[in-house]
Amino acid sequence: MEARKKRLGEVHTARDTFGASMLRVISACSLLQKIELPSANDPDWTPVMRERVTNERNRWWQQLDETTVWLLDNAATYAGSWPNSRIIQFAIDYAGHARAVVLSEREEATKVELLLALIVPVQRQFFGWPWSRARHVLADQRAFVETVARISGEPTIL
Repeated sequence: MEARKKRLGEVHTARDTFGASMLRVISACSLLQKIELPSANDPDWTPVMRERVTNERNRWWQQLDETTVWLLDNAATYAGSWPNSRIIQFAIDYAGHARAVVLSEREEATKVELLLALIVPVQRQFFGWPWSRARHVLADQRAFVETVARISGEPTIL
């Protein structure tokens, strides 16, 4: 009985960390969208403030890097805790594509846009209210497939 309790606790911890990681991605992406670097010749920005903002933006990118590494490295732990293969694959696909976006050579704004587009349907399907998950399952799958196609550079076929 204690061994089962321990395994269930580990499953719930992994799921909680998965959810917290998704929130960290949303938070970092939102901050990166909201707080842009000023142009080099903007007189309203001192060199000190420009450096501080640059450091903050670098820190948010570091958070995205660390978070997507965790998501990918631990996908088997949290994804395997759900009962059906479709949702398991959804979590694994999300982790792989989110990591690929962070590692890509795309412009920062495009990376942020793609990360947010990936996360919305995934977050709703894993952490949304049951009625919301059921209501949006097809739209979420379609949105995810379209975003993956953008990432892969392939045409979307639905």
